[in-house]
Amino acid sequence: MDFFSKLKTIERSSDIARDPNDVPPPITRTEPAHVKVDLVAKDIIAEMAPGVFIDYWTFNGTVPGPLLRVREGDTIDLSITNDLTSVAAHNIDFHAVTGPGGGATVTNVAQGETKHASFKMLNPGLFIYHCAHPNVANHMAHGMYGLILVEPKEGLPKVDKEFYVVQGEFYPSGTMGTKGLQIMDAQKLIDGHPEYVVFNGRVKGTAGNMHAKVGDTARIYFGNGGVNMISSFHVIGEIFDTVYPEAAMGKGSAIFKNVQTTLVPAGGATITEMKFEVPGNYILVDHALARLDRGAWGTITVEGPENKEVYDGVLPTPEDSAKMGH
Repeated sequence: MDFFSKLKTIERSSDIARDPNDVPPPITRTEPAHVKVDLVAKDIIAEMAPGVFIDYWTFNGTVPGPLLRVREGDTIDLSITNDLTSVAAHNIDFHAVTGPGGGATVTNVAQGETKHASFKMLNPGLFIYHCAHPNVANHMAHGMYGLILVEPKEGLPKVDKEFYVVQGEFYPSGTMGTKGLQIMDAQKLIDGHPEYVVFNGRVKGTAGNMHAKVGDTARIYFGNGGVNMISSFHVIGEIFDTVYPEAAMGKGSAIFKNVQTTLVPAGGATITEMKFEVPGNYILVDHALARLDRGAWGTITVEGPENKEVYDGVLPTPEDSAKMGH
């Protein structure tokens, strides 16, 4: 079966984006455990933007794949399956795994195949996982990445809200906004010229679906699936009270305070925490702001009483915004 015939067998999805609220609860146990993880590599055709369709390659049907949450000292018992309708072979490289390929060398799966492996989590932190089957960049640029949180043995400070956001780049053959099914352009990928830079797989993937209240503390688990760009992660109208730079945790790791923007390398992650003092809409961006026009933004809506001691002014009415062209 040729490539374009194979496309006809691929599942369609109404929404490729992983819900940023889909965060497993904090771990309360104090002893190591074996944690079962089931991942399925599966092709999905879905909208990147209105009328623009992408042939995504996914873990468990969304971009990013699921946020995995374990504890330092745990052992992951992995089952990875490559769906029979996939157009390519796959595997998985966990940046949290110590050993050849981060697990990739023992998890290569052809279409219709399942493999099993186990890995002990030696280091706490927030780590990217991704497909590392050749050509690795090609697989990642189709959306094959996610995050695994390895909580330190002492756990993490309690917060009111936790969110899961991963930035990624997409290189379709058509220019931005071109309608129809867009196949990836290998030359654009090599040159590092994406048409879309987005959070959670598509334009508006994290817009309108994150909510908090005044007084809440929020933690964002943020990753950069890349494959070419560094992200300058920023929340407009907030200062990060705490940043775990490059998502390092545990004994000897640095913690930054009062940070405006934090750098997240391709294939890296960060953890940011903030407290909401004022109601309103807070916009997540990559502060290389031309990327906002390519889709790299989301929103957190905060509800609650005004705090005029902190922020006082007259907000524009819808009519005012229309006059200003917003």
